[in-house]
Amino acid sequence: QVQLVESGGGSVQAGGSLRLSCTRSKTTYDSYCMAWFRQRPGKEREAVAGIDSAGVTRYAEAVKGRFTISHDNARKVLYLQMTSLEPEDTAMYYCAAEDEVIKCMTVLQALGVAGVPFYKYTGQGTQVTVSS
Repeated sequence: QVQLVESGGGSVQAGGSLRLSCTRSKTTYDSYCMAWFRQRPGKEREAVAGIDSAGVTRYAEAVKGRFTISHDNARKVLYLQMTSLEPEDTAMYYCAAEDEVIKCMTVLQALGVAGVPFYKYTGQGTQVTVSS
């Protein structure tokens, strides 16, 4: 069983930055791909950034160039560095992990698409609020 715990959310003004962290309990990373999902008020869930077991990163168009996903395998922590934040980035952000390749890639190939299924393992979420 994989347990994921997010932290680092908060309130910032537009143009500001935040770094989200996600600590996972299971040792082995290689079997998983991981992603950051978000759910904005009144919108369906979407995945905004993902990383596969080879370390390849992918981003939704809406966050490309502003968000960076990274993983510290030694510390078992997934990060999402968010810069140039916009009010439209206001959302609950979730860290998630998946160990089935097809499910992994289904989401990684649909970043930014609303309504994608969650990965198997999901954290409780951390709120990000960006004011104008």
